[in-house]
Amino acid sequence: MSAWAIVLIILGVLVLVSLCLSIRIVRQATAVVVERLGKYRKTLDTGVHIVFPFIDRTSKPISLKEIVADFKPQPVITKDNVTMQIDTVVYFQITDAKLYTYGVEQPIKAIENLTATTLRNIVGELELDQTLTSRDTVNTKMRVILDEATDPWGIKINRVELKNILPPKDIQDAMDKQMKAERERREQILRAEGEKKSSILVAEGEKQAKILRAEADKTAKILAAEAQKEALIAVAEGENKAIELINSAKPDAAYITLQGFEALKKLADGQSTKIIVPSDIQNVAGLFTSIAEVIKTDSPSPVKKPKTQKVVENTDLKDDKK
Repeated sequence: MSAWAIVLIILGVLVLVSLCLSIRIVRQATAVVVERLGKYRKTLDTGVHIVFPFIDRTSKPISLKEIVADFKPQPVITKDNVTMQIDTVVYFQITDAKLYTYGVEQPIKAIENLTATTLRNIVGELELDQTLTSRDTVNTKMRVILDEATDPWGIKINRVELKNILPPKDIQDAMDKQMKAERERREQILRAEGEKKSSILVAEGEKQAKILRAEADKTAKILAAEAQKEALIAVAEGENKAIELINSAKPDAAYITLQGFEALKKLADGQSTKIIVPSDIQNVAGLFTSIAEVIKTDSPSPVKKPKTQKVVENTDLKDDKK
């Protein structure tokens, strides 16, 4: 093989290597900074790009995705001189690869130190109780301050969260006792309120029961009185109807006398041990005759007494004497 052939082969290999080095592929959500002879040239976005080998130098791919940085706990002193350990979580995103590359040395370390100093400044103005109950306020203030400070670095601070707040051991014990006492107080209040409501419900139930019983007794008495009233009215109407039927039938003296004997018969069947019977039984018949006259007189259409009544009564009496 001649020397020219070897030279051509070497030149071909160099050209092939140069082509390979000149092609740069940038992945999605990343950016690459290009320097030409040590000076910033441009920023490569997603896609395929051609650079000059041995002249242009490209940086490592810079991620444009949101990054989560969990920083270790930092000692912080509150306004009432309580030392606590607070660790933070920062969510940030690189918006400018050029500023991120040339803005600050070790950007993550810079954000961590800036977060610690900002946290000390904010918590130093708050007391212990305010620090424990004002996390949202602290988070908002820190995000605004950090975002403004990191803007020249090409970094956007999206969120800042206080992950853990660890007060000293004695403060934790005191807080636990306070929390336990508060829970016991709430328990006693809830129990007292429950007993109060239970007593009120029982009293209202007894009151309602008494009212219902009184209304039931009242209704029962009213119904009993109405029933008795209707019964008396029915009896009176029945007696009035019977009297009207008797008067309309025009009873004679024999019927009246017979009714008198029936009355005496019922009287004799009673429980009385003594029965006084008049010596002249005609007086008994006369008594029933008088009653019949009174009934006839009270009735709206009186019945005239038959003329043969006295004769019949005397005849019956004579027959009884014999």
